[in-house]
Amino acid sequence: MSDTRRRVKVYTLNEDRQWDDRGTGHVSSTYVERLKGMSLLVRAESDGSLLLESKINPNTAYQKQQDTLIVWSEAENYDLALSFQEKAGCDEIWEKICQVQGKDPSVEVTQDLIESEEEHIEEMPETSPLIDLPTCELNKLEEIADLVTSVLSSPIRREKLALALENEGYIKKLLQLFQVCENLENTEGLHHLYEIIRGILFLNKATLFEVMFSDECIMDVVGCLEYDPSLAQPKRHREFLTKTAKFKEVIPITDSELRQKIHQTYRVQYIQDIILPTPSVFEENFLSTLTSFIFFNKVEIVSMLQEDEKFLSEVFAQLTDEATDDDKRCELVNFFKEFCAFSQTLQPQNRDAFFKTLAKLGILPALEIVMGMDDLQVRSAATDIFSYLVEFSPSMVREFVMQEAQQSDDDILLINVVIEQMICDTDPELGGAVQLMGLLRTLIDPENMLATANKTEKSEFLNFFYNHCMHVLTAPLLANTSEDKCEKDAVVGSTKSNTICPGALRFMRRIIGLKDEFYNRYITKGNLFEPVINALLDNGTRYNLLNSAVIELFEFIRVEDIKSLIAHIVENFYNALESIEYVQTFKGLKTKYEQEKDRQNQKLNSVPSILRSNRFRRDARALEEDEEMWFNEDEEEEGEAVVPPVEKSKQEDDFPDSYEKFMETKKAKESEDKENLPKRTSAGGFKFTFSHSASAANGANGANSKSVAAQTSPASSNGSSSKNATLTTAVTATKGSLVGLVDYPDDEDDDEEEETSPRKRPRLGS
Repeated sequence: MSDTRRRVKVYTLNEDRQWDDRGTGHVSSTYVERLKGMSLLVRAESDGSLLLESKINPNTAYQKQQDTLIVWSEAENYDLALSFQEKAGCDEIWEKICQVQGKDPSVEVTQDLIESEEEHIEEMPETSPLIDLPTCELNKLEEIADLVTSVLSSPIRREKLALALENEGYIKKLLQLFQVCENLENTEGLHHLYEIIRGILFLNKATLFEVMFSDECIMDVVGCLEYDPSLAQPKRHREFLTKTAKFKEVIPITDSELRQKIHQTYRVQYIQDIILPTPSVFEENFLSTLTSFIFFNKVEIVSMLQEDEKFLSEVFAQLTDEATDDDKRCELVNFFKEFCAFSQTLQPQNRDAFFKTLAKLGILPALEIVMGMDDLQVRSAATDIFSYLVEFSPSMVREFVMQEAQQSDDDILLINVVIEQMICDTDPELGGAVQLMGLLRTLIDPENMLATANKTEKSEFLNFFYNHCMHVLTAPLLANTSEDKCEKDAVVGSTKSNTICPGALRFMRRIIGLKDEFYNRYITKGNLFEPVINALLDNGTRYNLLNSAVIELFEFIRVEDIKSLIAHIVENFYNALESIEYVQTFKGLKTKYEQEKDRQNQKLNSVPSILRSNRFRRDARALEEDEEMWFNEDEEEEGEAVVPPVEKSKQEDDFPDSYEKFMETKKAKESEDKENLPKRTSAGGFKFTFSHSASAANGANGANSKSVAAQTSPASSNGSSSKNATLTTAVTATKGSLVGLVDYPDDEDDDEEEETSPRKRPRLGS
């Protein structure tokens, strides 16, 4: 690390004549090929980034102050300073500078200061004389333009000129000359006035803007800016602002001050966005005050409108009134869109009050109406308003739609209207659909849901969403994977009907890509890999898109080492897959599985001997709790569960009364599982053994479930409750039915039923 002698802080002088700290680093002097000369380099001590690269110019005046400061002006537009931690470091760099300029290091200033003396705040008297302005006459316009242009590179001179213009009422005199020049068609004078007014804007002074943007002056300012010398013909900005642009009052505004502020803001925004050219790098900070002027105008407009509750109430009343014609409603929606856009300028606490006011007045029910309209422009504006509300408070929107569900049908719920608009977007680029998709994702994201002592938003809203909205969201997916669609997309020449549709395979791949154990448990519980493997086997040796997609799915699981899925695949399907040798994916899965199993066995063998001894026996329930705690601790170490839990098929009092007996039972269970791995039948198919049902996994019950045509083979000879089922599917979905997609913690009844009475695995018939 560099020694502290070269440790410096880099400062730049801002427009308010205050020093800004640009960072701390270490300075060096070296030859820079790009700059063709010796240069000062400062690299940040935090990350080594370049804070400063400045060529030591032979003609630049460098000053050494207070033994640890070196100050100079860079390119005549801003001042720089290096503040050294130690005097020795300052002396070393000062000697380098003096060496380049051929000066004696004993001097404190390397060059004679002429105009630059007044650039340094330390040497300025508190009251410096103002700039003398030429008399405001036609024959002086060129001189005035040269003066305004010349001061832009010097912050101090810009300040002096601004004070002179303000004190002498000079701007109004210039605008009177503009009217004279335009009447005389004095093109040269008009070109000079363009340079003058543009330069005054670049002085970046709010006091001058107040004069220039007043009702009395603003149109003449726009007029001056029409005569750009670089254009063959002047622009017609005033004609656009006075004739083309129409100010529409959706509801008459009685406050004259508010109306004037709206007009002014629109015109100043037009000057900034349309009239003034894009500023160069040198000029980019010259209009910061103009941006602030617009910003604070918008804040004032929003505040004044928000305080006028009578005005807003009337707007909402007309927006939701069925008698309001489409054109009027379009204007009202666009007003609210711009109103919400203006609100982004408010401070957080004021913005909160703003949106709460809109919510109180009924913005969400109003949006529900307009988002379902046929007019594309209205729907687009309503979507923008909805995005502001979702960004402000997803919880507020969730609460509204859940309350709404108690009084309305599912089809007209706001969130279902959003989903339908997303699905039915006619834009080939899907611009609206992408925006709505992002809003929907925010609304159903559990990470931004609240949990309080009285309620849990996550469980409440997700229950609501799956019950009232999921069927709308999944309708296109289900339509694309319907039985008729799948039969058309079935592999040519296949004798099996249990194919997998391209939409379903992509969907499953995306879910697995989340690497979320919640979804992984659902996949294994419902045996959802079965149709995927069927499709792979039915595809045979064909090398096509389906083959590649399925192989990539399993390769992802192998590479990402998703342990729960690897264990499920190997334990239930490996016999069917081990013959596939043109890729090493499945052998790799088996290797991963065996490595993990060995590692777990080693962990089990490392359990303290006191746990394996029969000397300290406890009752069955205490032993069960200890083992559960032990497994939970293992999960915390490894980040995820890697030991499949043993299914309970006996009552609690039959649980092994010692750890050794428990391990013997576990090993016997594993041996039994191996015997029940899929075996190739004489017909070339595969048989699988399972101890749970797909319907239980899907939470199916009653009329709302998918019915599964099941045929079971005779019971196995060992008396197991599991049944052999052939790997062929024919799933018939009840029309209009809903399938539960998640298991909630409070669904204890289903879990108990599954644990205490293992069900037959349905044979998915052909």
